[in-house]
Amino acid sequence: MEIATLLPRSPFSTAIAPCGRTFPAKRRAFRPRRRAVVALSAPKPPRPAYTPTPRDRELRTPHSGYHFDGTSRLFFEGWYFKVSIPECKQSFCFMYSVENPAFPKGMGMLDKAIHGSRFTGVGAQILGADDKYICQYTEESRNFWGSRHELVLGNTFKAGKESTPPNREVPPQEFSKRVVEGFQASPIWHQGSICDDGRSKHVQTVKTARWEYKTSPVYGWGDVNTKQKSTAGWPAAFPVFEPHWQICMAGGLSTGWIEWDGELFEFENAPSYSEKNWGGGFPRKWYWVQCNVFEGVSGEVALTAAGGLRKLPGVTEYFESPALIGIHYGGTFYEFVPWNGTVSWEISPWGYWNISAENDAYLVELEATTKDPGTPLRAPTVEAGLATACKDTCFGELKLQMWERTYDGSKGKMILDATSDMAAVEVGGGPWFTTWKGKTASPEVLNQALRIPLDMESLFPVSLLKPPGL
Repeated sequence: MEIATLLPRSPFSTAIAPCGRTFPAKRRAFRPRRRAVVALSAPKPPRPAYTPTPRDRELRTPHSGYHFDGTSRLFFEGWYFKVSIPECKQSFCFMYSVENPAFPKGMGMLDKAIHGSRFTGVGAQILGADDKYICQYTEESRNFWGSRHELVLGNTFKAGKESTPPNREVPPQEFSKRVVEGFQASPIWHQGSICDDGRSKHVQTVKTARWEYKTSPVYGWGDVNTKQKSTAGWPAAFPVFEPHWQICMAGGLSTGWIEWDGELFEFENAPSYSEKNWGGGFPRKWYWVQCNVFEGVSGEVALTAAGGLRKLPGVTEYFESPALIGIHYGGTFYEFVPWNGTVSWEISPWGYWNISAENDAYLVELEATTKDPGTPLRAPTVEAGLATACKDTCFGELKLQMWERTYDGSKGKMILDATSDMAAVEVGGGPWFTTWKGKTASPEVLNQALRIPLDMESLFPVSLLKPPGL
């Protein structure tokens, strides 16, 4: 599957001015406020200032849009948004998914006879404070909507009295009136309210969750003030090598509130992150590490590292093991992917993640551990629909180091040495009987193709001609 506290002035603070955010010269805490809520009907805190998603926004990544092409092929799309609150050492991970939306009212007998039985519907999950969990799901997707070319989506589980569910982004006041249970999300605005549906007997759940917050993106997926990159390269524009994956915002700063399990978490400039994936189904097996809250470093740092086992298209059962490490630091993007270097890993079934990588200019090593038991989460699977398929926690201990590479390939000047106790870590799929050790193994013909600097968006200057999602 899914920014440090404001530290001394970052060398790229002027570069991110278009995002409307600069960094102070002195260390300043986020000062999130946490207080108990007497009852769910208690008055909401002040609403953060809402701004509609602008056209041609800064730091937009490729594949921000909804990739459903209207056909009846096997298809899912999933979105992940995370907010971390360093002051109280808690994180909130919002996960949305839609499965086989070609059947918006579910599958009838005729549909199953023609296409075979499939799982359909929309799910909303949150892994929140203290690793508690909530999930709401419906087998229908008729009230789900997504923008074809922008990271804007929403769903209504329960509409307001005498109200029609929205089919596009609406102002927060209108959303609150028309949607009793549901969500809407964009790169800069996120709100919703869901109720647990009782299907998660195996984890500690909360009954309800509500939230409203705005976000100022700081990092997309690439250097600041340059065109942002496709995480998986230009082939992600085509329905092969699935599932695809895109980090939409490696780092941002969010302000607002989340009501969770009888408590209200208010936060200002909290580190945030978003990503998505889509295709015919999840990888057979995968791991993931993500962190935006670090100690021991001056400047803003965002880390994402992941790898998986996915089947290549064709009649034979051939699997590849793509992996990457992406680091944003000081306005620069350090990318370690199979087509520019190598990535190696050693991942235990739970509790230990060791990933290292190198390219022509840099070497990086990260180690994450956790004593937390983790929380089982759902993922949209071909075999069982939205089913338990992975385990996560946001209480990972992480050490991250990066060096310049010398002429002989050894470690030179250290350029990053940071730690965290708020890393998000995950293992998924399986089986996970033993420790998984490996090294990036992709066909060389594919790596050579990925080295070709194709800009897929420039090939479609007219928006209506772009493939869905791009």
